[in-house]
Amino acid sequence: MDIASLAGLIAAAVCLVFGVFSAGLGPAQIIDPASIFITVGGSAATVIMSFPLSMSLGIWGVYKKIFEVTTFDVKNIIIQIVSFSEKARRDGLLALEDDMEQLNDHFMKKALQLVVDGTDPEIVRNVMEIDLEAMELRHAKRRSWFDALAALAPAFGMLGTLIGLVGMLGNLGGDAALIGKGMAAALITTLYGSIIANVLAIPTANKLKNHTEEEILIKQVMIEGTLSIQAGDNPRIVQEKLASYLEPEQRKVLAQESEV
Repeated sequence: MDIASLAGLIAAAVCLVFGVFSAGLGPAQIIDPASIFITVGGSAATVIMSFPLSMSLGIWGVYKKIFEVTTFDVKNIIIQIVSFSEKARRDGLLALEDDMEQLNDHFMKKALQLVVDGTDPEIVRNVMEIDLEAMELRHAKRRSWFDALAALAPAFGMLGTLIGLVGMLGNLGGDAALIGKGMAAALITTLYGSIIANVLAIPTANKLKNHTEEEILIKQVMIEGTLSIQAGDNPRIVQEKLASYLEPEQRKVLAQESEV
């Protein structure tokens, strides 16, 4: 489990609860059914309306991904590609067929299969980049659900505020208690919209985007590494080329662990 996501969510909830009680408020003062219906129900309904139903029904599975630890280890992938480069340079590209069967990564296996089949390097690059772009589009589409929620929840919070203000103004000159209640309801809807956007939607979208960027990086390494193998580059050159994708500290670790 990704500790950062879980700890951040818990910390945000604790800070909100602590802030409420520090302000001298109780649960009854911040829980308003009408505001919940307007903000939560309204924003959820319009987001669902904006996307295919199948996507909204599966959004919980997408949300759970922020709690999953990504297993993309660029350094180890580079070491593996360099070892493939050594074997291909020594025994020929066809010698990689046995190694391909042991690969769990479909993207890497597909790239190597194209190379072993003798596909033109430019075609290999085009095919794999199309695959990469398609993956990025799929991820962006799923992420856009949370982007839409981040935009619509505060809007419905403001809508609830307007409704509350209408009720408050309608009681001007009347019972002061009703005026105060209307004002409280107006402000609570804004609070709900802000919480949904800033605690749930925006962090989720950012985390999913980070996962996508990590996956794109690892697949770019695979593409460049596979093409280098096909070109018959020296394994040391392959390692130096792919090490450019790493942070400086990771490059030092790679140099220490590599046998090239």
